[in-house]
Amino acid sequence: MIDKAEMVAVATKSLMDMGSGDRAAFDATIHPEATNREGVDEPPACRGRGPEAFWQTALWLRAAYPDLRYDVHEMVTDGDFVVAHATMSGTHRGPFVVYDANAEIKQVFAPTGKDFAVTQSHWYRIRGGLCVEHWANRDDLGMAEQLGWVPPSPGYLWRCARAKRTAVRAQATALAPAAHTSPTSMV
Repeated sequence: MIDKAEMVAVATKSLMDMGSGDRAAFDATIHPEATNREGVDEPPACRGRGPEAFWQTALWLRAAYPDLRYDVHEMVTDGDFVVAHATMSGTHRGPFVVYDANAEIKQVFAPTGKDFAVTQSHWYRIRGGLCVEHWANRDDLGMAEQLGWVPPSPGYLWRCARAKRTAVRAQATALAPAAHTSPTSMV
């Protein structure tokens, strides 16, 4: 028989770990083969399976929103599912980078310094006391409005274009093969 209280505790901790970014915490709640169905717009490191991929999602979010936090309002269980109704909040202090299906940078939202708070529902499938699957319904438009992404001003569009150029260059540099120096070239 499934212990509903344990399922709720695992789902709650998994959500809170996104805000804390503590790598070791993900091993306690995320199955090694767990899938995050929300990873499609995230960096390549987030698209894998297991605790490492979920932790990479936390790092990605915290790079843009370093004070990221979640407040859980309600939890509902049904079979091996747990659904959390929560509010995600934080301050937009770093660039928020969105990726396409090929893991190329699609869009970058330059930091605005503005606060946001949006409700979300997070769905977890729990097996053996660990999360094996996650997906969410988010209020992305509400978040974009609160952060000043929409409607964008001409100045903000320019800052986003500059932030994207910087991110694309950083990605290209990270992917470039390292320069090798042969012993004979040093003579």
